[in-house]
Amino acid sequence: MNSPPTVRDNTKLSRYEMDVGSDVAFARYRRQGTTVTINHVETPAALRGQGVASRLMGGILETIRHNDEKVVAACSFARAYLADHPEHDDVRG
Repeated sequence: MNSPPTVRDNTKLSRYEMDVGSDVAFARYRRQGTTVTINHVETPAALRGQGVASRLMGGILETIRHNDEKVVAACSFARAYLADHPEHDDVRG
């Protein structure tokens, strides 16, 4: 079984990042207090269609939950992910 992806918060660039081989998938955000607004989710072109962005979002939401923060989905992918994953309703801002 694969281990879960490790998502890191790159505060300098205001984005969550996840290494996938030699590539990096990321989600840009804006933080206001304890609310994190996801503005854009990006997966390297070679990795699209493989569930990478979904794994990234899952890791981001677990990180947000762990930090007692809330999330606002400002981009279409993040909104769709949250709509399809009610197990993360507790972190919606």
